[in-house]
Order: sequence, then structure tokens, then C-alpha cells
Amino acid sequence: MIYLVEDETAIRELILYTLNGAGLQATGFGDGKGFWQALRERDEKEHKTEPALVILDLMLPGEDGLAILKRLRSSKKFSSIPVILLTAKGTEYDKVLGLNSGADDYLVKPVGMMELVARTKALLRRTAQDKGEKEDKGAEHFSLGALRVDIPAHKVTVDGAEISLTLKEFDLLVFLLRHEDIVFSRERLLNQVWGFSYAGETRTVDTHIRTLRGKLLSAGSLVKTVRGIGYKIGETT
Repeated sequence: MIYLVEDETAIRELILYTLNGAGLQATGFGDGKGFWQALRERDEKEHKTEPALVILDLMLPGEDGLAILKRLRSSKKFSSIPVILLTAKGTEYDKVLGLNSGADDYLVKPVGMMELVARTKALLRRTAQDKGEKEDKGAEHFSLGALRVDIPAHKVTVDGAEISLTLKEFDLLVFLLRHEDIVFSRERLLNQVWGFSYAGETRTVDTHIRTLRGKLLSAGSLVKTVRGIGYKIGETT
């Protein structure tokens, strides 16, 4: 089940119609109050699982989307739910703010329905793949300089201090660590980490790289730009 939180009725109904028409079971809410109530009721029924994904509008009456996102990420029960943020604000600051608050992806309004479906399916595939990898591979740990990554615990530390990463920042970091010193183009990272290829959307990769670098700054310049090609991770020389 996909939960959509969007206060504009026409937009909410269009998105729900599109998602359900694409074979994705979805239900909608006009504000955070209805969303939290449904989430609690779903959690109280033992045969119900948490939503597979949340599509969250940034500008909402009462509790806004950013506040809802932060509450989700701070919750022990719901912190792992993937979230796509819908925003009418297209500035880099707003995108980075959303990503730093825990969004896995973002779309700027007006939203193209085909793109929304593609990104939703890609994020669902990636989430299922991540769960399968954790079950299949068991404990996995990476060390690079002062950086330590415990994949099963979803924990990242630098010199013993824990670093908070969004789900997508964590996925990006782990992918790069699995392929240390290999250079990947933005297009390749978009396909491998986000699970889709969409013309003109490589800025998503750049934004995540920028926020990831900022959070790992105390570990040194581990994530490197290879001019004209893309990015890689490796020891600081």
C-alpha cells in the first residue's frame, strides 16, 4: 500500500487514479492528521504491515510535509519507510533540505504522472532489493580511513562518531564502497542506486553527492569527482 498526503483534492485524486491504474495500490489523505491516524490504525492490526512507500507534499495545512518527514525518520517503527517528497519549490536549497531531512527522492510540481509512476516503481524495486540483500548476505561491514559502515545495522561512523544519513545517501555510499576506486558516471549511479534512468535528472545524483560529502567531511575527501566522468570513493591521498 502506498500512502499519499496531498491537500489539493484535484491533484490527490489524479495521482491516486494514476497509481492505481498502474497497478500500484494507493490511498490518500488531505493532511497529516488523517495520515497519522491511518498509520497508527494500520500498525495496531497485526496482519497489517507498514506502507510500502509514502508520497508526501511539502506544503500542507497544519503539520507540513517536512515536519511529517522528520517524525517518520525519528520513529523506531516507521523510520525505514521510503518517502518521495512533492514540492512546489524547485530551488537547490529546498531540495537539499528535503534530502537532509530523510526524503529518498523528490519531484517538483507540476508533477508529470509518467515520471511519478516510474520513480515510485523504481524506489519500490530498490527497497525490495535492499531487503533481499540484507537477508541473503548477512553481516557486512566496510572500513575506509576513519569511516566505518555497518550495513545490517544501517550505521555509519567517522572516528567513532555516528553520522546520520538518509536512506538514499546510505544506498549511494554503500554502492560506492562496494566498488571502491571505480569511477561511475552520473547516469550509471542514477540507474544503479535509484533504479531508473531519466534524461536530465542527473542533478539528483549531484545533490546527494554534495550532501553526503558534507556529512562525511570529518573523514576527509573520500568521495571524489573525476572531471568529465563522474564520481568514485577512495582513500584520501
